[in-house]
Amino acid sequence: MKSSPLLSPCLSWKRMAGIFFLPFISSGFAPRFKQEENFMLGRAHPSQPRVSAVPPSPLPNPLSLSTFFPSPAPSRFNWSHLTPLELKNRSVGLGTESPGRGKPHFTLEGHKFLIFGGSIHCFRVPREYWRDRLLKLKACGFNTVTTYVPWNLHEPERGKFDFSGNLDLEAFVLMGTEIGLWVILRPGPYICSEMDLGGLPSSRWDKNLDYGLAWWLTDVISALWEPKWEDCLSPGVQDQPEQHSETTALQKIQKFESVYRQGGPVIAVQVENEYGSFKKDKTYMLYLHKALLRRGIVELLLTSDGEKHVLSGHTKGVLAAINLQKLHQDTFNQLHKVQRDKPLLIMEYWVGWFDRWGDKHHVKDAKDYDAVLTEAGDYTEKYLKLQKLFQSVSATPLPRVPKLPPKAVYPPVRPSLYLPLWDALFYLNEPVRSRQPVNMENLPINNGSGQSYGLVLYEKSICSGGRLRAHAHDMAQVFLDETMIGILNENNKDLHIPELRDCRYLRILVENQGRVNFSWQIQNEQKGITGSVSINNSSLEGFTIYSLEMKMSFFERLRSATWKPVPDSHQGPAFYRGTLKAGPSPKDTFLSLLNWNYGFVFVNGRNLGRCWNMGPQKTLYLPGVWLHPEDNEVILFEKMMSGPDIKSTDKPTL
Repeated sequence: MKSSPLLSPCLSWKRMAGIFFLPFISSGFAPRFKQEENFMLGRAHPSQPRVSAVPPSPLPNPLSLSTFFPSPAPSRFNWSHLTPLELKNRSVGLGTESPGRGKPHFTLEGHKFLIFGGSIHCFRVPREYWRDRLLKLKACGFNTVTTYVPWNLHEPERGKFDFSGNLDLEAFVLMGTEIGLWVILRPGPYICSEMDLGGLPSSRWDKNLDYGLAWWLTDVISALWEPKWEDCLSPGVQDQPEQHSETTALQKIQKFESVYRQGGPVIAVQVENEYGSFKKDKTYMLYLHKALLRRGIVELLLTSDGEKHVLSGHTKGVLAAINLQKLHQDTFNQLHKVQRDKPLLIMEYWVGWFDRWGDKHHVKDAKDYDAVLTEAGDYTEKYLKLQKLFQSVSATPLPRVPKLPPKAVYPPVRPSLYLPLWDALFYLNEPVRSRQPVNMENLPINNGSGQSYGLVLYEKSICSGGRLRAHAHDMAQVFLDETMIGILNENNKDLHIPELRDCRYLRILVENQGRVNFSWQIQNEQKGITGSVSINNSSLEGFTIYSLEMKMSFFERLRSATWKPVPDSHQGPAFYRGTLKAGPSPKDTFLSLLNWNYGFVFVNGRNLGRCWNMGPQKTLYLPGVWLHPEDNEVILFEKMMSGPDIKSTDKPTL
């Protein structure tokens, strides 16, 4: 088969020593967008949304070795002796070699090595399904898994770290060892990953800085960056021990035996992600590089940037890798300028793209995000093509593919009880009282860390109408007492309030629909009401502010509320409660809310995501492992108008 004329004639199988196809599995865990995944010929990674909505670039069809490697087909490889469990004698780890006459290549403990990588984000997959997804990665022919480390999830409050449950990084990494997969760790601080603010915690937003999150990108980094996050990921020795006793979780991560030299599977660590797209502080990358070295990370270090930003994103002494959507004549121009004597590493090869609410569904062959595996772990046409590709170069048979998890259709859930939002306010935490509105991130809650997600309700008594003006992000419903009179958003900042005979409560319910994950816009992503609220240009003062984070503890308190029988129809924000009967052996399913308008679904206190009748997504994935035998509590927070029931299906509609 002839190679494509768009591909560089010097691009060969031996030269391209690593490529990660992005995504490997798709996930519904996203704020405003969906997620993306990463493949390095060896690494697949979950899909994440970018600011630019570029249409998807499907894998070439038919998929063959010459698609990626136009040079003569390679001989078959046998890496059975180069797995985490088999490789006992370790001294040099993952490296690169540039022989005089041959092509540069990776080596592992001195043996020539190709990285076949797929990306799976442990925080986006139910912990009970980690093994299933990793086994499927292995059975497809991959030898490496990459995963991001989301700073915002691990540090929900400043100085308070969480490495439990789905965030148990140590358990996920060591499970890779059991299955026979190497690991490339991508700890950020910035991960992009279609994650809120690219994984940067909104709790770190300093209200005293006019430039918001620019602290990440400017010369104030040396003053504001604290070593504690990196210390969560270091293997043991620190240079400032007095700062590293935050929690037992931190100490556990510092000591876990996951890095290569300590017998673990981590063969490489990314210094930072796509900094070339933002580069502002010349010392930033150097600082991070030295910080990792000081904390005992001796494994191969790398950077990852778009093909046009390698020159500004790489740092001396670190392997440069690239992210891309398709190969073309100039793909590796900047990479060659940085390092001609190194093997090519494609850290992210995007095989799909994300959807946005209100847009058309982008993907074609796979369901959600066009990933190699679906969110529910089902195989796709891409999976089978990649498996065939990897089998063609493997000297040993690939493992047998795991069976697909069974799906179920359950009886419809017809909510029998409801609780208007106004009645639920008594079960929230103590409201904030402030002279002026306070944006979500700067609310004095969560030990000074503000609010990251959810909704905020601003309440103020008014006695006259007129032209209301407020900057609300992202969407605000405006009420007089309990009656909605209009919508405010980023494009509509004005609303007419009719003349009042008596004083009424002005209520502004603002939803955070998710912060962007990429571009300089991340500096301007404060949510809630920013600035003053005025009527006829006269600023209002004296607000009561309720935080609706929708945490599990809130739903536990709601159980003691006095719920009412559901009426035939109800307008306005309210909680609806029903029971899903899963039988003795719960299985995966998908919830369909076609007759509802806009809201969020919680099953046994777990947030499944947003439902919005504008589409394109019409169903929400419900893992069977999150269900109890027999009865399960379903609570739907509907913002607009009640619907009849919640149905389930064994197939997603996206």
